[in-house]
Amino acid sequence: MNQSFCYNKNRQLIFNSMNKGASEAIYGIGFIGALVYFIQHAPSFWIGVLGVFKALVWPGFLVYKLLEFFSV
Repeated sequence: MNQSFCYNKNRQLIFNSMNKGASEAIYGIGFIGALVYFIQHAPSFWIGVLGVFKALVWPGFLVYKLLEFFSV
């Protein structure tokens, strides 16, 4: 997350969010796709709940499997 901060005239801290680009949009689309996938393939309610958590961290799974594939 790109944030900068500065102080205004009253010495109050102000945070400014910078433009995040397309990376968050790609992650959001991937999250929705993973969410739909994991929920559709869940045989029970609690496995579906686990699928929601998996959808949040799918990039970590992807990077792990890629590093495992390339034997890094």
